Amino acid sequence: MISSLFAFVLLLKVHILSRLFFRLENEWIGGEPENQWRDTRIIALINHTSLYEPLIAGFAEIRLLWKFARHGVLPVAEKTMNRRIGLYFRTLVRHVVVVTRQRDHTWDRVLNQLDSKSIVIILPEGRMMRADGLDSTGREMTIRGGIADILEVLPEGRMLIVYSGGLHHIQTPGDLLPTPFRTIRCRMEMVDIAEYKNGVNKNHPDLDFRGAVIADLTRRRNANCPTEDTK
Repeated sequence: MISSLFAFVLLLKVHILSRLFFRLENEWIGGEPENQWRDTRIIALINHTSLYEPLIAGFAEIRLLWKFARHGVLPVAEKTMNRRIGLYFRTLVRHVVVVTRQRDHTWDRVLNQLDSKSIVIILPEGRMMRADGLDSTGREMTIRGGIADILEVLPEGRMLIVYSGGLHHIQTPGDLLPTPFRTIRCRMEMVDIAEYKNGVNKNHPDLDFRGAVIADLTRRRNANCPTEDTK
């Protein structure tokens, strides 16, 4: 419980700092759901552009932060955890799992942490967009299949998809500190996991489940991510 309380205090600090030093603009796709955080099992943050994306915690209700501190599962790339900022990520949630960018035993560790109370936050692209719109190796940003593995083992609950407008105007990869008093823009969409799993293959009958999820989230990303605010 001590570790959960410590994680909650840190998340609450990030929540407060985000609301104090940044303008938050959010739009719900399909309308704001009732009891919007209830039964949330996955938070998928799409359009990964900065290590300062924990500032998006400013959009969350306090009870979601508490749930995440107690039952959160956060896959973090091995490359990120080897940096000094990795120590910070280790303190944010109950279960931080270091993963590679391959479909290997590290993803088994993520899946083994899931239980009836878990809430997973995942960045489905698996890597960060640089200022030129590509990843660090010069490749286009694509959705990876890890989120499909998580969906397969969760029979019910809801998935919150957060479409980020990008944070390059706040902190570009390589910059040390963020620029305050800028606008953080997001769109959010809540989907029922069981309904999503039943429907995704119908929309992509020529693909297996993993491929169908990748295609669907790619389509949603291209349609729903807001334009990055430069102010």
